[in-house]
Amino acid sequence: MENKLIILIVIILGAIAIAQLVRVYEISAKLRKNGEHEVSNRDNRLNARLMLGFMIALFIGFIYLMTTYGWTGRGVAASVEGEETDWLLNLNFVIVIMIFFFTNFLLFFFTFKYVRKPGVKAFYYPHNNKLEMIWTVVPAIVLAVIIILGLQTWNDLVAPTGKEAIRVELFSKQFDWTARYAGQDNTLGKYDYKLTTDNNELALLTSNTIDSALNNMLNGSNGISRIQKLLNNRDTIFNDSTSNALRADLSRKERLYRLLAQMKANHNKKLDASAWDDIIQKDTLVLCKGQQYEISLRAKDVIHSAFFMHMRAQMNAVPGMPTRLKFTPSMTTEEMRKSKNNPAFNYTLMCNKICGGAHYKMKMIVVVKDKAAYNAWMASKKKETFKDKYFPAPAAPVAAAAMDTTMTN
Repeated sequence: MENKLIILIVIILGAIAIAQLVRVYEISAKLRKNGEHEVSNRDNRLNARLMLGFMIALFIGFIYLMTTYGWTGRGVAASVEGEETDWLLNLNFVIVIMIFFFTNFLLFFFTFKYVRKPGVKAFYYPHNNKLEMIWTVVPAIVLAVIIILGLQTWNDLVAPTGKEAIRVELFSKQFDWTARYAGQDNTLGKYDYKLTTDNNELALLTSNTIDSALNNMLNGSNGISRIQKLLNNRDTIFNDSTSNALRADLSRKERLYRLLAQMKANHNKKLDASAWDDIIQKDTLVLCKGQQYEISLRAKDVIHSAFFMHMRAQMNAVPGMPTRLKFTPSMTTEEMRKSKNNPAFNYTLMCNKICGGAHYKMKMIVVVKDKAAYNAWMASKKKETFKDKYFPAPAAPVAAAAMDTTMTN
C-alpha cells in the first residue's frame, strides 16, 4: 500500500513539474517577444539533423534485427510445399523491404535537405503526368507479378494428390486431435455422425457399427427402451417439464433409430473393408520423409484449424464440411533437431482457431521418420486396426421384430 502511495505521489509531482516547465517556456517566449508558432532557424536546422540521425538509427536497427533473429524469423521449412511457399513469401519481403528503405530514405532525407531557409519560399509543385504514370504503373506491374505467382502456388497447393499420396484424416473436437490412417488399401472408411458411440468416436460406417449404434439407441443407459419404461411406469410421477423433456428426447431418438434402421437396410457390406483396416492414432501423428500426404479434416463441434507451422500448412476444420490439405515432409524430426541444435525439438500440430476455454491445450506431437523407420512403425500397427482395437467381436444384431415393437410402443 505504501509503495502504491509513493508511486501516485511521484506521478502527481511529475505532472506538476511538467506543467511548470511549460509555463516557464511560455513566459520566456513572451520575454523574447516571440510567438509560440515561431520556430528559430537554429531549431529548424537541429530538427533536420535529428531527422537524418533518426533515419540512420532506424535503418541500423532494422538491419541488426534481421541479422540477429533471421531473415524472417520463420526458420527452415520442413516440407516441399513449404519451401515453395517460403520462396514466394521471401519475394514479397524483398519487395516490401526495398520499398521500406526507399520511401523512408526519401521521407527523412527530404526533411533534412529542404529545411526552411530564411528568404527562400517553398516551391509549389502541384502535378506531373510522368510521375503519376510511374507510381501508378510500376506498383500495378509488381502487384500483377505477385498475384500471378501467388495463384500458381495456391493452385499447386490445392491440386488433387496422386495415387501415391497416403490418406490420413484428422478428427478435431474440443480439445484434441485424433488421426486416422487409411489401411493397406489406402482408402479411408466412410463415416456417418449418427454412428457415434463410445467405441466408435469417429462414427465409422460398417455393418457392426450400425448394429452397435442401433443397440445403443434401443437398449443403452438412456436408450429408447429405458425412456419408454419411465414414461409407462405408473408408480413414478413426473412434473410437466420433466415429462415433456423425456417425450422430446424419446421422439428425437426414435427418429434417429428409424434413420439407422434405413441405413442398415441399405448398407453395402463391401464398404466395411475400407474402414476395418484404418489405424486410429490419438497421441502422435507419425509421418514419413519424402512421402506426400493428403490430410482430410473433420470437426465434431466447432470450427478448428489444423496448423502445421514448420510444414507451412494450414486449413480450417469445419463441422459438416470436409476440407483437405496436402504436404510432403522434407526433414525428419532428428534432422530438424540437428538444424536447430535443440535435442528436445518436436514438430507440433496446433489448432489456430480460438475454439473454447481450453484451446491452448489442443496440440498433437508430429514425428517425421525416414522411410525405413516409418515402415517399421506402420508394420507394428497392423494388429491395431479399427477392427482389432474397437470391434474384435461382431456386435449383436438388433432383431427386426424388436425394431417394429419399439416403434409402435
